[in-house]
Amino acid sequence: MVKTNISYFALLTILVCCAGKSTQPDTNQQFNITTTTMDSTQQAFATFGAGCFWCVEAVFQQLAGVDTVISGYCGGNVPNPTYREVCYGKTGHAEVCRIAYNPSVISYHDLLQALFLSHDPTQLNRQGNDVGTQYRSVIFYHNDAQKNEATEVIKKLNESGAFQAPIVTTLEPLQTFYPAEDYHQNYFNLNKEEPYCQFVIKPKLDKFRKVFANKLKTK
Repeated sequence: MVKTNISYFALLTILVCCAGKSTQPDTNQQFNITTTTMDSTQQAFATFGAGCFWCVEAVFQQLAGVDTVISGYCGGNVPNPTYREVCYGKTGHAEVCRIAYNPSVISYHDLLQALFLSHDPTQLNRQGNDVGTQYRSVIFYHNDAQKNEATEVIKKLNESGAFQAPIVTTLEPLQTFYPAEDYHQNYFNLNKEEPYCQFVIKPKLDKFRKVFANKLKTK
């Protein structure tokens, strides 16, 4: 296990998932977090919920070291839920993305940083105009190392005052992940001309690319 000192970017105003404006973070706030990184060189997985999974998927697809991003449902009590069932908010599931990545290229810490920079983690059970537990900010940890690192990052973010309100992102153990229907997968890339993609996802990606310019995939 290797100790690393990773400097966060100044938190910028980023359009949140599925429309609406986020709580303004302090753009002058910068801080360092010393964390323990996993030294595995094999493929690893992270599972995050941050509002509409179309937006989350599009963000994490940009990052070098991310192999695949699959949209789906996690954290509920109904087996094999459908999109319609999840949208009613009665299954307990959150819209999430399962991210397969190479830890030798991008760390779990980097993925956490991308998560907190790309949505508003202070909104409880909503992102923008999307309201309900299915849009909750949540980290489904795959092991104790992920749980501990996520806990430390949230603690440091709250202590730093990076956001104007406390982070409400929950940590939940990963249980069953259900892939979403085929038409939800790779949504932005396959539907770039759709109004939602043009007016919600694209501006969000443009801002994200500026912040993470040194960690993006090369074309």
